[in-house]
Amino acid sequence: MYDAIQAETISLAGAGGDQIEAYLARPLGPGPFGSVVVIHHMPGYDEQTKEITRTFAVHGYNAVCPNLYWREAPGASPDDAAATARAAGGVQDERLVGDVGGAVVYLRAMPNSNGKAGTIGYCSGGRQSFLAAVSLPLDAAVDCYGAFVVGTPPEGMPLKVGPIVDKTPQLSCPLLGLFGADDQHPSPEQVAELEKALQEAGKTYEFHSYEGAGHAFFSVNRPAYRPEAAMDGWQKIFDFFGTYLA
Repeated sequence: MYDAIQAETISLAGAGGDQIEAYLARPLGPGPFGSVVVIHHMPGYDEQTKEITRTFAVHGYNAVCPNLYWREAPGASPDDAAATARAAGGVQDERLVGDVGGAVVYLRAMPNSNGKAGTIGYCSGGRQSFLAAVSLPLDAAVDCYGAFVVGTPPEGMPLKVGPIVDKTPQLSCPLLGLFGADDQHPSPEQVAELEKALQEAGKTYEFHSYEGAGHAFFSVNRPAYRPEAAMDGWQKIFDFFGTYLA
C-alpha cells in the first residue's frame, strides 16, 4: 500500500451554510477512495481524534473530522471547547446532521473520491453516527458505544438529548456497532433494544460486544483503554468499510 498522506485544517460548509473548522486527512495515491466522516467524542476535537482521522487516510480513505464545537468556542483548546459545549447541553441534533452532511458533500466532491461515504463516531459521536445514518443518504455507518440512541441521560448529566431508536426504519445504510459489555451508556440491555429495532426494520447490521470492556475502550490515552478489544474493533471497522466503502 502507498501510505503517504496529507493532513491539514480546512473550512467547510456545515449546518445553515456556516463555515466551520474541520481536519482533513487524505491518501496521496491515485484513488479513487471511499470517504469517512469521523465524529469526535464528547471531549471534543482533540489530538486523539485527529490521529484516528489520519489512520483512515493511511488505510486508503479520505477522512474529515468536523469540529462540532467550532461555533461555541472557535480556536479554544479541546477541553475548554468541550466544557462550553456541555454547558450548552451538547450539539443539537439538527445542527449535527447539517455539519455531517456538509462534510459528506465535501468528501464526495473531492477529485479522488469514489462517491461512497460513511460515518464513524465514538461516545456521543456514536449516537451521532447513528443519527446521521437515519437522516442522510450514506453507504455505511459505525457506532462505537454511542450512548442514548436508546434511553435518556440520567438526571444531572448536562447532555440534552433524547432517544432516537424510533428512527431505525429510516436507516440508510449498513450499521456496525461496537460495544463494551461492562458499559452502562449504552448498557447491554440498551444495545439489545437497538438490535431488536434493527431486526424488526429488516436492516443490515453487525454488532460486537467485548467482555471486560467498558465505555471508551478505544481511547488509548484513558484508563478505559482495552487493547485486545480495540485491536479487534479496528479490524472489524476496516473489514466493514472495506466491504461498503472501498
